Amino acid sequence: MSQALVLNVTEQPLAVVPARRAVVLVLKDKADVVANNGVIFHSENIQMEAPSVIRLRYFVNIPYKKKGSPLTRKAVFARDNWECQYCGGEAENIDHVIPKSKGGLHVWENVVAACRRCNAKKAHHTLEEVGLVLKSVPLAPKGWATPSRSLPEWEPYLG
Repeated sequence: MSQALVLNVTEQPLAVVPARRAVVLVLKDKADVVANNGVIFHSENIQMEAPSVIRLRYFVNIPYKKKGSPLTRKAVFARDNWECQYCGGEAENIDHVIPKSKGGLHVWENVVAACRRCNAKKAHHTLEEVGLVLKSVPLAPKGWATPSRSLPEWEPYLG
């Protein structure tokens, strides 16, 4: 199903929601359509293009969080661009660079996206023991991170 980026009235990204939810927000006059994705929603009385980007008509206050972005599987894939950080293939798993069995922590700096083959090869070993090299140093993302793959029409708002 298609998704829509929800912007605050200040055009700050807030969330990614299913396109169906975005249509409901627009029909209830809670948001305005900024960009469409070409998919058409039909009902008994109307037909409407599914929004790809919507802007709320009111300000939503988001409390400041010291913690930063939450460490989730989808967020790790998004940070690593859905690529295995060992071979560059399509990522399907997450891997702890320093295995938890050897004292590694579950933190942004120790978790990377990996394909099944590299994840199985590495298992509970260190990079040196298996001869693998990281493509990039894993870091915590700064700012707002999308939990899913971003669309081209979202880029001006995610920068």
